[in-house]
Amino acid sequence: MRISTVILPVYRWPTAQEHWRRAEELGLHAAYTFDHLAFRSFRSGPWLGAVPTLAAAALVTSRIRLGTMVASPNFRHPVTLAQELMSLDDISGGRVTAGIGAGGEGFDTTILGGRPWAPGERADRFAEFLPLLDRLLTRPATTSHGTHYSAVEAPMIPGCVQRPRVPFTVAATGPRGLALTARYGQGWVTFGDRRQAAEQSGDAAAASVRDQVTRLNEACTALGRDPGDLERVYLTSFTKDPWQDSVDAFVDLAGRYCGLGIGEVVLNWPVPGTMFDGCQETFERIVTEAPRQLAG
Repeated sequence: MRISTVILPVYRWPTAQEHWRRAEELGLHAAYTFDHLAFRSFRSGPWLGAVPTLAAAALVTSRIRLGTMVASPNFRHPVTLAQELMSLDDISGGRVTAGIGAGGEGFDTTILGGRPWAPGERADRFAEFLPLLDRLLTRPATTSHGTHYSAVEAPMIPGCVQRPRVPFTVAATGPRGLALTARYGQGWVTFGDRRQAAEQSGDAAAASVRDQVTRLNEACTALGRDPGDLERVYLTSFTKDPWQDSVDAFVDLAGRYCGLGIGEVVLNWPVPGTMFDGCQETFERIVTEAPRQLAG
């Protein structure tokens, strides 16, 4: 079981860089940041860009993996995102993981002045977005004309440090999204039931993930892919489960989700006074002590 974290882009860099350095010192597998223009209750406070933050984080770390959690078509275009991912992979020396999803409802959908997309259109856009992003990152030049996204002789040189490209961890729960994950993903990420996670805990929360894993396995099998090829990532803090209350609570939950096939658990770096409030000391005890207990 790998343990990773999400460091929200809410701090000015003199403070933020210490969190990124500390994440590496603690031995975490990866440190991600949310790729939003604004996010829920944080909308009225500081919120910095994901890509510049990750570029800066790459320069103050040397081992830990870095990535988006998650980039989406809400305000991204495959051509510009591909160039930024290629650049981040170069700056980090091949340590970038691209978390990518179809996006959801919220500020990102209207902040640029557009209309919110219906679920069907969101799925249609993602069905173009992800394959084009894959093509862009694996070819020196790409031309493609789609309904929603196009590229005309878009150069991508020198290409990614990681070959054939940076790995994709795809956020998906519906049939079309899971099929895309099976085809293009190196990993899959979930926080549970999209509509009910905030009210779930225990057996109900685990059952939602178990169902998603089953359907992901079926999507892989339908494409002739070994389901075991996909990393499975669980993003905590969106259910009522006490993931960060204590080392023992984390170990109990991590053992349960490991049994569901989850190989990486992502904890939010505590942000006092917010929905991601928590004790920094307890967080650090969890990420340093729990791996030994889980291994035992």
